[in-house]
Amino acid sequence: MNTRMTRLHQINVRVHLAVEGDSVSVWTAVNQGMLKYKGEDGPFPRLFPLSGVMSGAELSFKLEPSDIIAVQEQPLMLHCQVDGIPPITTQWRHDGLLVPQDRHHTTFINGSLLVAHFQKTKSDGSSDEGDYECMAQNSFGRVVSRKARIQAATMADFHVQPESVLAEESGVARFQCQIHGLPEPVISWEKDSRPVDTADERYTLLPTGVLQITGVREEDSGKFCCVAHNSAAVKHSAEALLTVSDSQSSVYKEPMIVVGPENLTLTVHQTAILECVATGYPRPIVSWSRLDGRPIGVEGIQVLGTGNLMISDVGVQHSGVYVCAANKPGTRVRRTAQGRLVVQAPAEFVQPPQSIARPVGTTAIFTCQAQGEPGPQLTWLKNGQVLETGRHVKLRNNNSTLTIHSISQEDEAIYQCIAENSAGSTQASARLTVLWADGLPGVPTNVQAEALSPNTIQVSWREPEQNTQDIIGYVLHIRRTSDPLEMEYEEAVSKVTLQQVIRDLEPSTSYTFYVKAYTSHGASKPSDSVSESTRGEVPAPPSLFTKVLNSSVVQVMWESSPKMGQHQGFRLYYRSAQAPAFAGPTTFPRNVTQWNITQLDSSLVYEIKLLAYNQHGDGNATTRFVSLRETLEKSVLDGSCDCLQDEQSKTSTTGIIIGIHIGVTCIIFCVLFLVFSYRDRLMMCKTVQATPQAAHSAALESSSSSQGASGLNGAARREMEVNGSAAGKKVVDSNELQRLFRQQNPQDTCTPDSYVLNDSQLSTIPLDEFAEERETPFQEHPSARAAQQDQG
Repeated sequence: MNTRMTRLHQINVRVHLAVEGDSVSVWTAVNQGMLKYKGEDGPFPRLFPLSGVMSGAELSFKLEPSDIIAVQEQPLMLHCQVDGIPPITTQWRHDGLLVPQDRHHTTFINGSLLVAHFQKTKSDGSSDEGDYECMAQNSFGRVVSRKARIQAATMADFHVQPESVLAEESGVARFQCQIHGLPEPVISWEKDSRPVDTADERYTLLPTGVLQITGVREEDSGKFCCVAHNSAAVKHSAEALLTVSDSQSSVYKEPMIVVGPENLTLTVHQTAILECVATGYPRPIVSWSRLDGRPIGVEGIQVLGTGNLMISDVGVQHSGVYVCAANKPGTRVRRTAQGRLVVQAPAEFVQPPQSIARPVGTTAIFTCQAQGEPGPQLTWLKNGQVLETGRHVKLRNNNSTLTIHSISQEDEAIYQCIAENSAGSTQASARLTVLWADGLPGVPTNVQAEALSPNTIQVSWREPEQNTQDIIGYVLHIRRTSDPLEMEYEEAVSKVTLQQVIRDLEPSTSYTFYVKAYTSHGASKPSDSVSESTRGEVPAPPSLFTKVLNSSVVQVMWESSPKMGQHQGFRLYYRSAQAPAFAGPTTFPRNVTQWNITQLDSSLVYEIKLLAYNQHGDGNATTRFVSLRETLEKSVLDGSCDCLQDEQSKTSTTGIIIGIHIGVTCIIFCVLFLVFSYRDRLMMCKTVQATPQAAHSAALESSSSSQGASGLNGAARREMEVNGSAAGKKVVDSNELQRLFRQQNPQDTCTPDSYVLNDSQLSTIPLDEFAEERETPFQEHPSARAAQQDQG
């Protein structure tokens, strides 16, 4: 069973479930032309005939007539064989007219047509040439075969005669003749009234009527004649003389293409000959390529003579531009010529239409897809006649889809898809069977529609006048009036409800409705259609903004809303809060979006109202309250606040600068303290040197003094640690003098003249290099003094 048919019946089942609450199965069987509808309690008692539904071949062609080239005054047989349910009658049409049954035309029982004596031109001016179609008909309908073109065998005179040739010895000679005829004449050549010896490889005969002779010799001289023959006649061309001259092979000649490939248009399975004749010395090498870079291939490809390309059994893939190149051996010198090959393919079906069966009132769809080169045109026939489209018959997608809406008994027929292009035509047929049952309901009547709002329409109807007892529900069909029929949608309605409110519609839009009644056997015919437009819609409230410009002017700005209906303009109202009525309205066109309200009292509060309107009325308003006094006070406060912020910013910057100055001052005091401490210790060292006789006592005094200084430094250290300015530093003790004066031995004496330190040098000694050590007395060694005097 077809999938689309199953879906349709599932819709009916859903309606039945919604109304009755019973479970009903879908269409179940097609047996011997009888259709049963099966319910939960078994099949319904009704059976109704479906003539030939789903049969294998209601009516179709087994053999169709072919194109024929007929011989004058000879009998012509056109074959046609039909398969189908008898009785079948067969007729023929010639150029659209029925072929009479007379002594010149006979139709056999198998459908074939015999033309006793084919005549291209009769005494009355008519002709047996033309397009013939076989028509077959039985109780299911009529089918028409493809068109068979019948042409008379003819042969015209030669329109290209061979011409005499003067060729050099070892060169190339070429003769050509052309003649039109049906069927295509076969060309052969004669030399001196004898057939040319085709066994000689130097002689190349092309089907296009060309004779090529390579490596010409003296014995090739003579008279050449072209002979054409087909079923209509045999004709000889004029004679052409071949003269052979002495060779000048030692003289260099540039490669040159004498004859290049011509543009060809062929049909698939024919043979293509692309000619290329090149001359030069040394003899050029001929090669072939495609302009698009694709490989030519090897299957069915053959080289004739010295450079002619033959493609047997051409296909669409062989279409393209072919390039012949004549190359000078051992160099890049070359000459080229090109020709285009166009291969046409007759139409053939990718997806032929399929026979279908549909209940009355539903939709039938046929699909037909064909391919060919050039692309085929599709035409539809109904029972052998060109299908006329109308309200319920539509063709879409370049005629590849045939849709029949709300089918009735009149739509039951055989439909044919004809695909045709310049290379040929083909046809495929399919039958539409309309399912009909006794007791189907009548058509719903008095269908009416009434708009309730911009988005809703109510549709009502009355019961059919016949067979209402088996109705299980209604289906309401809905579409916008401007949309095609295939865009409609449905809503199922209970059988006890004879009206339906359609929601979510578009404002100010026309809709078309019709109703069908459904039973378990199928649908009724569609009711009469009714159209109704939804109401218009007023605009939505606009967005409203206000801005106080000064003590007496307020600027009002607004934006329209994209929702709901289109607006034509705006209306502005305003009043003081104590006033009983609004001033206005002030009306603006749709392109104005702001306005200034002037001459206001700064001590009052104002109410501003704005609305949008269109032809359907005024929309809801947007309201704002504005106080000029509060706005001005707020502006003043905002200005004072800015001054405070500036003052705070200035105060913060001043504090940072003062902090930096205090830090720098502390660092300077610390450096000065260290410098003066080092100077005191240095002066003490010089005093010890000046009084050597009291060195021991000075040392003891210095020791006690150092201990005192050490104690002082310890106290200072503790104080600095408390203040946090000397954390982590090593304690400076009196033993640091030993680092200022080197010791030569345990009895080395102080030599301050060699280590004179100024204040800046003292200030650069880092405190981290000092360590706490015990101080030991020292004396100046005599040798050190003598060395000092020598340096002085």
